[in-house]
Amino acid sequence: MTQEKEKDKKEKRILKINWQAMAVPLLAIFTALVLGALIIAFTDETVYAAFRESGFFGGIGRAVEVIRIAYGALFIGAFGDPKLLWEAIVHGDGEAFTQAIYPFTETLRVTTPYIFAGLAVALGFQGGLFNIGAEGQYFIAGLATVFVGYSLKGVPAIIHLPLALLAGIAGGAFWGAIPGYLKAKTGAHEVINTIMMNYIAFRFAEFMLDVGGPMARPDSFRPVSPEIEPSAYLPQFFPSNSAIRFNWGFFLALAAAAFVGWLLYKTTLGYEIRTVGQNPHAARYAGISVPKTIILTMAISGGLAGLAGATDILGVLHFMPNAFASGYGFDAIALALLGKSNPVGVVLASLLFGALRAGARYMQGIAHIPLDITSILQGVIIVFIAAPEIIQTLYRLKQKIEGEEGVVFTRGWGQM
Repeated sequence: MTQEKEKDKKEKRILKINWQAMAVPLLAIFTALVLGALIIAFTDETVYAAFRESGFFGGIGRAVEVIRIAYGALFIGAFGDPKLLWEAIVHGDGEAFTQAIYPFTETLRVTTPYIFAGLAVALGFQGGLFNIGAEGQYFIAGLATVFVGYSLKGVPAIIHLPLALLAGIAGGAFWGAIPGYLKAKTGAHEVINTIMMNYIAFRFAEFMLDVGGPMARPDSFRPVSPEIEPSAYLPQFFPSNSAIRFNWGFFLALAAAAFVGWLLYKTTLGYEIRTVGQNPHAARYAGISVPKTIILTMAISGGLAGLAGATDILGVLHFMPNAFASGYGFDAIALALLGKSNPVGVVLASLLFGALRAGARYMQGIAHIPLDITSILQGVIIVFIAAPEIIQTLYRLKQKIEGEEGVVFTRGWGQM
């Protein structure tokens, strides 16, 4: 009986810890939305006009209306209009149905590279490494992918598409392994090295794609690569509708999340990565090769970031423009933090950011709210996640239990 009681207490304690871990991100999102609503209301001229003309309650009513329109437009832009979707289903109108689900498919399309990039940074966090180089790895993977995509001709899709994806993985892994090697062999901090590698990747891409460059499209006045062969395209879900860009890359991203979860929690290498991340000195004492683990962690992280660039080219763009920067690599840091460096958490955080990004344009068009509002929301969420004590104090949550295991995001300068 005593053992059963102890087991029940332990299970309750675990559930309590898990609930608290979930509560902070959820409350961070809710608080960010509240602050965003206040910013929308305070920056709307019609609200001030309503206060002058209709008094306090008239101004408050207008502020509520402005917030309702803005967030309603954000929701419809991210997930579609439920009324239009229902009407399309009832009437069996296929064209209306595809138009109704377009916003949601666009959200999933934007979510796809977010998942890959978020997993890349989260894996680094699990290994105690701060990979800020996902954006550069995205660039290099794009170059490798597009080169294989347009240079191989007459190759069947069953061979060409996997080769193009593997080229993206290899390009990102190579670019990630360089700072990993420098960290492992010299102690050079990965934050500095990955930032510098980003700039090298940007300038290298400019050289390769600039008009007259080695990978520039012939007879073009734009700095873009040649278009990839159709055999390298990622299959679309609605090939008859060119406006819908949702493709199999999303399910590839979900498979990558499952792979990272399996790698971290079911394999020896995953155990070594997490051990090095928690305590490299104890890992070394246990016989784990810390330098080898660091290099492998950064290489796998880079490969995941590379898949973000590969799926963008193979599934959406079908060529590489010089201005390939998307911000996915930098947003990935927020995704890893919001998802607590857990693959499932990263997928959910990516869906949130994908919805914000996809819905922002519709919100701007309908409610005339600047796109920058979504950046503010993302930034506030990051602040609250990075400093959970703010949320814990604001909502009177209990502080983190002492001794509870957590992810080491990064270690001291030059330490291994």
